[in-house]
Amino acid sequence: MDWRTRASRTLRIVDGFVIIWAVYGAYVIRFGIEPGFVVSGQEVNYAWLSAALSIVWWAMLGAWHSRQSHVLGAGPEEYKRVAAASLWLFGLLAIVSYVLRIDTARGYVGVALPCGLAGLLAARWLVRQHLSVDRQRGSSMSRLLLIGGRSAVAHLASTLATAKHAGYLPVAAYVPGNQDPGLPNVEAGLPILGSDSTTRSILRAIEDCGADAVAVSAGVQLHPQTLRHLGWELASRNVGLIMAPALTDIAGPRIHTQQVAGLPLIHVTTPSLEGGQRVAKRLFDLLIAGLLLMLLLPAMASIAILVKLSGPGPVLFRQERVGIEGNHFYMLKFRSMVADAETRLADLASQNEGNGLLFKIKDDPRVTPIGRLLRKFSLDELPQLLNVLAGSMSLVGPRPPLPREVEAYENDVRRRLLVKPGLTGLWQVSGRSNLSWQDSVRLDLYYVENWSLAGDVIIMFKTFRAVFHGTGAY
Repeated sequence: MDWRTRASRTLRIVDGFVIIWAVYGAYVIRFGIEPGFVVSGQEVNYAWLSAALSIVWWAMLGAWHSRQSHVLGAGPEEYKRVAAASLWLFGLLAIVSYVLRIDTARGYVGVALPCGLAGLLAARWLVRQHLSVDRQRGSSMSRLLLIGGRSAVAHLASTLATAKHAGYLPVAAYVPGNQDPGLPNVEAGLPILGSDSTTRSILRAIEDCGADAVAVSAGVQLHPQTLRHLGWELASRNVGLIMAPALTDIAGPRIHTQQVAGLPLIHVTTPSLEGGQRVAKRLFDLLIAGLLLMLLLPAMASIAILVKLSGPGPVLFRQERVGIEGNHFYMLKFRSMVADAETRLADLASQNEGNGLLFKIKDDPRVTPIGRLLRKFSLDELPQLLNVLAGSMSLVGPRPPLPREVEAYENDVRRRLLVKPGLTGLWQVSGRSNLSWQDSVRLDLYYVENWSLAGDVIIMFKTFRAVFHGTGAY
């Protein structure tokens, strides 16, 4: 059985169980177990209403295409469709109740909607985790033929290889218009199946590699009319068509499509963190940092005592860092090294295992035993909540760099300084010290270019999981 059919069937079953659980659970909580409950003075039989609501809810999830294969496993679109279908259903129920003057029990709706929506989202998340495990093993993937210029195909193939959870497995490449016989017939580890710019040749390549989807990347030398005909042929064969424009590290909210004379023009808005957005981020920092400080104060006091007992030296370590717009500040951490750690840095330069400009040693002899534990779970960074309250840092942002690192920055990397550095960020939830310098820079620049308050909240939740696992922390 094809993985798409299997995943769709699983979701239909899971959705059905969750909806029945939510609707009839709400019925029992509101009315008890009495069958056929009828509201006094109104002919509303809630047993039959529950049955109808369950069927319509289940059907609306299908009507909103929440079980389509291309939204499964990655991205927020699947969750958005589940939420939209559920909210539309109960919105329609409220309108019908108002028009027909039916006093629908608010307790019944007030339990069914939030419980059902939360249950559906949780179930979808669990199914997604199972699907992600399958994809890491190489199964439940869409076989992809990449069409485009050689460099664009290589870039797209390497990008998809690092995101297996998205469910795309490049199996071959096709480079239309490339007639150089001296070039190798392999690109990014993929066989090149041809270079003819005709629809028939491309369709033959699709059959040869068994692809069930085609990705058209940048640099493709195909006439628009050819692309149009190719789209028609792929639709008749139930083969997916994916357009991969040469836009990298651009988040969805910044991309808008507009139809002009039959052309889908992609507009990319300018990133900004000004005015109301800056105020909202600052209020978010103050609220969450203040709350965390109050909750963690006993733990921080205990850590301070352990650090003091671990050896001579101050409890807090102050280090100069570079913040927004190049302004310098002193970042606070619980001391996790011996008191003379900075003076011994030059002696350990030859043992550096860091990525690029970063100095890291996995088994750094300067780290104290208690410091090693603090670093593993990032507890040494808790005093940075004071930096957040003071305004020199944010809860979420790029990694706070050292002055010597900033001096070696290339022009592009300096864009990291457009926002405040963060106590956590994409670098924290994506591998920490295990990341290469290029990946660290790419993640920080992505954050700067695509900041959103919702994104900050998601990163905060992911931080707790990353800290608990302790991966990449040393």
